[in-house]
Amino acid sequence: MSEIQLQEINEQIASLESQLTGDMFADMEIRDQIHNLKMKRDGVKPMDSSIDCIGCGS
Repeated sequence: MSEIQLQEINEQIASLESQLTGDMFADMEIRDQIHNLKMKRDGVKPMDSSIDCIGCGS
């Protein structure tokens, strides 16, 4: 992943984090998007998973 792609993902995460309200139910979709972006940025997938994100459903 290039430096530009990382910067774009970090900017998307920051934008989404600024939209959080503190209401767990209202923030659920935003938090899911943040989670997916962080996993993409960090190259993380659930343990014991040969397919990306099968463990958590993201």
